[in-house]
Amino acid sequence: MEKNEVAVTKKEPNYRGIRAMPFVIENFLTFEKLGTIGTSSNMLVYLSTVFNMSSISATNFINILNGTCNFGTMFGAFLSDTYLGRYKTLGIASISSNLGMLVLTLTAAFPSLHPPKCGAEESNRCVSATPWQLAFLFSAFGLLVVGASGIRPCNLAFGADQFNPNTDSGRKGINSFFNWYYFTYTFAMMISLTLIVYVQTTVSWAIGLGIPAFLMFLSVAFFFIGSRIYVKVLPEGSPLTSMAQTLVVAFKKRKLKLPEQDWSNLLNYFPPDSINSKLAYSDQLRFLNKAAIITPDDKINTDGSAANPWCLCSIQQVEAMKCVIRVIPIWVSGIIYYVIIAQMQTYVIFQAIQSNRYLGSGKFRIPAASYTVFNMLSFSIWIPIYDRLILPLLRRITRNEEGISLLQRIGIGMVLAIVTMLVSALVENHRRTLALTRPTLGLEPRKGAISSMSGYWLIPQLAIAGISESFTVIGLIEFYYKQFPENMRSFAGSFVFCASAMSSYLSSFLISVVHRTTRVGESENWLSDDLNKGRLDYFYYQVAGLEVLNLVYFLICSKYYKYKTRESNIKDVAMEEL
Repeated sequence: MEKNEVAVTKKEPNYRGIRAMPFVIENFLTFEKLGTIGTSSNMLVYLSTVFNMSSISATNFINILNGTCNFGTMFGAFLSDTYLGRYKTLGIASISSNLGMLVLTLTAAFPSLHPPKCGAEESNRCVSATPWQLAFLFSAFGLLVVGASGIRPCNLAFGADQFNPNTDSGRKGINSFFNWYYFTYTFAMMISLTLIVYVQTTVSWAIGLGIPAFLMFLSVAFFFIGSRIYVKVLPEGSPLTSMAQTLVVAFKKRKLKLPEQDWSNLLNYFPPDSINSKLAYSDQLRFLNKAAIITPDDKINTDGSAANPWCLCSIQQVEAMKCVIRVIPIWVSGIIYYVIIAQMQTYVIFQAIQSNRYLGSGKFRIPAASYTVFNMLSFSIWIPIYDRLILPLLRRITRNEEGISLLQRIGIGMVLAIVTMLVSALVENHRRTLALTRPTLGLEPRKGAISSMSGYWLIPQLAIAGISESFTVIGLIEFYYKQFPENMRSFAGSFVFCASAMSSYLSSFLISVVHRTTRVGESENWLSDDLNKGRLDYFYYQVAGLEVLNLVYFLICSKYYKYKTRESNIKDVAMEEL
C-alpha cells in the first residue's frame, strides 16, 4: 500500500496553478528581461560608444552573442531533463546571470575597464579596447550565456508544470499561460527599453546597468522564496538516449520487412510510471517501426520491456521519435522567420540614430534603442485582444479549443513578417531621401547626417513585427510544447531559442556577405556605417524575398504535418461518434 501511495503522489502532484505564477513570472520578468534581454537592444549603443566598436562589428557581435545564448539552451535543456530538473537548473542559471550583470556593470563603472571616449586622446581618434578589457567584457557575457542557457528552455515549461494537464481548467490555464506569460514579458521589456535605456544613455551607463543587476538579485531571492509551493518534475534520464537507441536499432533492422496489418510482432511496452502520455500509432515514418520488431534473438523482460534497449525498442519509443522528427521541418522555417526579429533588434536602432528623435519641439531626444518599445507595445496590446475577444469567437466558430490550429497561427505571423520587411524598406528609403535632399538636423558622430524624418515613421514596421511575433513566436512555443513528448519539454523550449540562435548566425552571415559583395559609389556598400551612403532598403527587400520563400516552404511542410495523438484522444473521439 505504501508503494502505491508513493506512486499516486508522484502522478498527482499538488498543482497550485495560478497561485505559483507570481513567483515564476516575477523571476522571469525582473530577471531575464529587465536584466539580460532588456538591455541587449542597447548593447549595440554600449559597444559602439563605450567600447568604440564599428557598427558592423557591434552588430555581428550582438548577433553571435544572441545566437550563443539561444543555442546554449540545448545544453541547458539536456541538463534539466536528464540530471538536474527544471527547478535546480533555473536556480543555478539565475545566479550565473546575476553575476554576469554585475561584471558588466563594472565594465561601465571603472574607466580602466573600457577604452577612453572617442576624441578624448590628443590624436582625436577612437582607441580600441585592449585585450584584457575585452577579456573582462567577454567574461560578463560568458556568465550571461550560462544564465540564459538554463533559464530560457526551462522557465516556460516550469510555469506550465504548475497546471494540471488532465483537467479542463488546467489545460485552459496552460493555453492562457503562454499568452499572458508573453504579455508580462513585453511589459517588462517596455520598462527596460524606456526607463532603463534612458538612464543608461542619458544619466550613466554604470547606474543604468546597476539597476537591472540589483533587480535581478531581488528576483533570484524571490524565486527561491516560492520553492515550497512549486511542482518540481523530476528528470527521468536522458531522452536523447532513447532517441539514439531508436535510430540505432532501426538502422540495425533496416533489412527486416514490416508486418502489413498484424502489429502483434512489435514490442508495445509502455512504462507505467512514465510522465509521457501513451501515443497512438501513426503511419508516417514507418521505417522507424523496424526498431520495435521482435526477432528470435531479442529477449523480453518479465514486465514486457526489452532486455537490451540497443537491440529492441518499444513502439512508444518509436512514436516519440516520430514526434521529434516531424517537428524539425517546421523548426527550420522558424530559423528563417527569426531573421526579421534580428533586424528589428539591430538595424532599426541605426535607423533611429540617423532620424529626428526629438520629442515635439522640445529638447528631449528619445534614445535610439527605446524605439523598439513600440514592437513590445503592439505585442502587449494585441495579446489581450486576441486572448479575450478573438480567441473565444474563433472557438465558437471552429469548435476547437485552440481557436485556429497552431500551424495556421504560425503561418499568419509569417505573412506579417513579409509585410514588416516591405514597410521597413519603404520607410528607410524615405528617411534616406530626406537626409540627402533636405536640410538635416546636424551630424551624428561616426555616422553621418541626421535625417529630418521623424523617428515615429519607424513605428509601423515595429508594430507589425510585434503582432507578427504574437502569432508566430507564441505559436511555435506552444507547438513545440504540445508536440514533443512530456519528458522533453525543456528541449521543446530550447528548440525555439535554437531556431533564434541559428537565425542570429544566419543574419550575421547575410550581413557579412552583403557588406563584402555590394557596392554603392566607389567605397561604400548597402550596409555602410553611414546609412545615408548605403542602401539598407535594398537589404530589407532581400530579407523580404527570403521570407516569401520561407512561407512557401512552411505551407508545404504544414500540409503534410500530422499532429501528435494520444490513445486517450482516439478513444474519446470514438465515444463521441457512438
